[in-house]
Amino acid sequence: MNEETYRRPAPGQHPPNLSPDYKSTTGRAPRQAAIVLPHSLSEITGPSLAEERLGAGEFDLTKQRMGEPLGERITVQGRVLDEDGRAVPNALVEIWQCNAAGRYHHPGDQHDAPLDPNFTGGGRVRADAEGRYRFVTIKPGAYPWKNHHNAWRPAHIHFSLFGPSFAARLITQMYFPNDPLLAFDPIYNAVPAGARERLQAAFDMDLTQPEWALGYRFDIVLRGRNATPME
Repeated sequence: MNEETYRRPAPGQHPPNLSPDYKSTTGRAPRQAAIVLPHSLSEITGPSLAEERLGAGEFDLTKQRMGEPLGERITVQGRVLDEDGRAVPNALVEIWQCNAAGRYHHPGDQHDAPLDPNFTGGGRVRADAEGRYRFVTIKPGAYPWKNHHNAWRPAHIHFSLFGPSFAARLITQMYFPNDPLLAFDPIYNAVPAGARERLQAAFDMDLTQPEWALGYRFDIVLRGRNATPME
C-alpha cells in the first residue's frame, strides 16, 4: 500500500458535498475545507474483510424469504474495474433498495406504499477473480421523498463496495436507463455533467433470461477519468 493507492479523486468526478437543490446537504456539508489526515497502517489494513464469509444465497434477493417477492424480476451484473480497465478481484459488493412499490423494509420509511413480506431489499456478493459480480432482485419502484414540491426519486439501487479493509469503502447508486424522473432528481443532477450517465445501468439482452428476468449491466470503475461517481 502506498500514497498512490489512496490518492484523492480529481475534481469533477463526484458530486460536491453541498448541492443546494438537494436540501439535506445544506445542513450537513462542511463549512470549511477538509483537513487531510494521512492514513495509518491500521486504517489501511484493518479490520480486514478478506475473510468475511457470505451465505450462498445472499446474492439472490428473491430467495431470502418463504415466498417470491412481488414485482419485475431482474438480474444486475457487471465488473469492478480500475482506471485502466483491469479487474479488481474479490471486492465485497453489497446492495440495498426499496421494493417494487417504492418502500424500504426499514422503520424509518412510513410512506403510503405496501411492504412486501418476501422482500427485505439487501444482498451481498464477492466479486470473482475477474471482478465479476451478479445479483438477482426485483426492479425497485419510484417513491416520494419531500425534498421539494412533488419530489419523487427515480428507481435506483444503492451499491457499497469494500476493498481490503473497512476504511476502503465506496458508495454509489445505480439508475435505470432513460428514466423520465432522472431529469427532476437533485441527487442524480448533483453529479457533474458528463459523469451522470455512468450511474445508469445498460439494458443487456444477452443477460436477459427468456421467460424469467430482464438483465442489466452495471460496471463500476473505481477511479480515473471514467470513474463511477461516488457519494
